Amino acid sequence: MSKTSTDDARSYRIQIAGTPDGGDRVPDLTPREASERWLSKLRVSKAESTVSSYEYRLKHLIEWCEDQGITEINELTGWDIESFETHRREQGLSPLSLNKELGTLKNFLEYCSRVELVDESLPEKVDPPDVPRDDHVDETQLHADDAEALLEYYRNNTDDRVRYSRDHALLALAWYTGARLGGLRSLDVNDYNAEEEYVQFTHNPDQDTPLKNGRDGERIVGLPSHVCDILDGYIAKERHEVFDDYGREPLLASQLGRVSKNALRTWMYLATVPCLHSDCPHGNERPTCEFVDYSQASKCPSSRSPHQVRTGSITWQLNRGVPPQVVADRVNTSVRVIKRHYDQPTKLEEMRERRQDHLDSLDFDDEGGEGE
Repeated sequence: MSKTSTDDARSYRIQIAGTPDGGDRVPDLTPREASERWLSKLRVSKAESTVSSYEYRLKHLIEWCEDQGITEINELTGWDIESFETHRREQGLSPLSLNKELGTLKNFLEYCSRVELVDESLPEKVDPPDVPRDDHVDETQLHADDAEALLEYYRNNTDDRVRYSRDHALLALAWYTGARLGGLRSLDVNDYNAEEEYVQFTHNPDQDTPLKNGRDGERIVGLPSHVCDILDGYIAKERHEVFDDYGREPLLASQLGRVSKNALRTWMYLATVPCLHSDCPHGNERPTCEFVDYSQASKCPSSRSPHQVRTGSITWQLNRGVPPQVVADRVNTSVRVIKRHYDQPTKLEEMRERRQDHLDSLDFDDEGGEGE
């Protein structure tokens, strides 16, 4: 065929535009567009708080790409990822924060690879730094001795306004269930069964009371009788008789209805200040201490958040000999997560556990020993 004939043939070729349905027709998404698509997909199966944490971690990469002029996600290279990691290190990010951020980036790129937005080898080029196990653990918790002192202060108080107070009900529920803040906030009066002595956690996302693990977070948790006595008194004497916006009766109620998460967190800080049961460990006098003010309680070095109460509760339950799987079911997590994040026995507690199970074997008088 002559050159002229070849040119004529080429002139009749039709160029087909790309379409967003895979293969050679994958769209040219910006990093921001790709991340929004991934996060939208996650919202189907994950709690909004989890998705929000992923969004926060990923936004640093998105902003960095925009600063670097990377306009399409398929332009990302291994060198870009290395440069971004160096950039974040230079900003003083802790190893643990960098580990979480790069782990989220890796998950995002695995999604992009799966839908063919990036090369399949790109996710493997993300290398989160190794972090010592202890760095993953927040050792700040409400320790069992402090929890016992606080609960005794409330329980033995001769003033019913204290004994059956909202703060006592909140702390007792949190300590004996190990529930998350969102779970405590979700409880209604009819979720508490005084006769059978339990509370029931129910996922109601359409009524502003979602559970972290959705339907998988629904469960019934038994309560000791003395905790039920407190809840009975609280409901009868101190609970505000109010409804929320959906006609439900929140168990832990403010004067206006269901308490917000921030307010519930503040209630817990107020319920756990140590000067309720003993002298202030920080040298302050309660009448003049700024930390007993509603807006300042979180600043007290010894007050504790709902998560720190949950951490202490889980550790205490384990140390009391409750099997890890039973604890995991009660607090709605996995045994693996408990071992990694929540099981924080002290060296003395670890020794006592080992002593309980194995000390009898360490005796020469036993079979196999020297004998008399």
